[in-house]
Amino acid sequence: MLTVEKIGGTSMSALKNVIDNIILFNRTGDELYNRIFVVSAFSGVTNLLLENKKTAEPGVYHRLAQMQDFHKPLIDLVAKLKEINTQYVDLGLNLAAADEFIEKHVADAQKYLENLSNILASGYVSRDNILQAAREILASIGESHSAWNFTNILQNMGINATLVDLSGLHDNRPFTIDQRIKHAFDGIELAKTICIVTGYVKGTEGIMREFDRGYSEVTFSKIAEELKPTEAIIHKEYHLSTADPGIVGIENCHPVGNTNYDIADQLADVGMEAIHPKASKPLEINGINLRIKNTFEPAHQGTLITKDFICETKRVEVITGTDKLILIDVYDPLMVSNVGTDLKIMQVFFDHNVSYIFKATSANSISIVIWERDLNDGLIQELEANFEKIAVEKTAMVCMLGTNMDQPGLLARAAAALTEAGINIMSAGFALRKVNIQFLVARESFKDAVIALNRAMAN
Repeated sequence: MLTVEKIGGTSMSALKNVIDNIILFNRTGDELYNRIFVVSAFSGVTNLLLENKKTAEPGVYHRLAQMQDFHKPLIDLVAKLKEINTQYVDLGLNLAAADEFIEKHVADAQKYLENLSNILASGYVSRDNILQAAREILASIGESHSAWNFTNILQNMGINATLVDLSGLHDNRPFTIDQRIKHAFDGIELAKTICIVTGYVKGTEGIMREFDRGYSEVTFSKIAEELKPTEAIIHKEYHLSTADPGIVGIENCHPVGNTNYDIADQLADVGMEAIHPKASKPLEINGINLRIKNTFEPAHQGTLITKDFICETKRVEVITGTDKLILIDVYDPLMVSNVGTDLKIMQVFFDHNVSYIFKATSANSISIVIWERDLNDGLIQELEANFEKIAVEKTAMVCMLGTNMDQPGLLARAAAALTEAGINIMSAGFALRKVNIQFLVARESFKDAVIALNRAMAN
């Protein structure tokens, strides 16, 4: 049974657990093989290369982008990667070879970055294209490092492991992403080896151009699309649960056993990604089932995501949401019966490259919810120039998700639960299919709202 599996950065940093709980768990001999593992960089490394994903603290990339000296940050990076190497000596990593690999790899990458920096300084070419190329080169370093180390450790354990480095740093052939993946796996006898694959893949179209930091899941998805495995698996440091255990308490939630790709998309829409939506589509279209597993509970079957799953009983399957949203209310008395007002508003959002995740309308106003990170002065100024009144407010959203939850009284039960908890509902909405019922609440009420709905739907 061929599987394509992905291991995230947090799990990769716990490499002993990965080896014990994923590579070796309940497997011996030939059972070890016929598996492909797409690996992320070790935890925190991509933050150093690009920027901190949560705090936006700049990494090496921003030094180059701002025409500052990036050589010292690269030296510091090599020192950090060597420090990481020392953590895996006890697992069998050949430290001297690992250090030599990363020194040479970063040195080779630096030559390309210096060329890009010189071209950028000339002012003769598109700044965006040059910086995009730099971002690609830097991103590739993290996965090349983790994949090399992982492969070396497995080989030193006597396991036949094959490194599949898709970063293309030393390969100038103009492959597309799909072509590079296809070429890389040609001639590999999958039934006799474990493949360790870089989460970054070099292609003429640039994988980060469209997917940015979500690129490793896209690589995982594209490999699955090419090789058609029996199952695709993502190993995370937590279960996909019925609610966030950090909010409701681990005793008040449990892993989701089964769901479908539609619900996975709903989760991603509010930032609780089981898988990046653009990575899930090839799996869904090709009928490849996806399993989400907890690295630290190897005996648990995890969550199986399929195309057609519908829960046999009507119930809410997941309570989720986010408190990192902004509500923009557009009011204009000329809006009523005026064809095209919504189109005019959406054009402003499109021009500023801002997507929304919730919208509600009345005769003279349209309320739109966006991610706080996407809010910008230009967007608000353009709206204010075209409509009478614009209100901007921080907000939160709680959602009830389910593949089969269209039942009389559900909305009333949910509203009553929030009311009993003293939480005011700012707005609510759901589409006809009722796989996602959404409530807007004050940001400070977010956790209480999740607890209230989780308690009400569990009864």
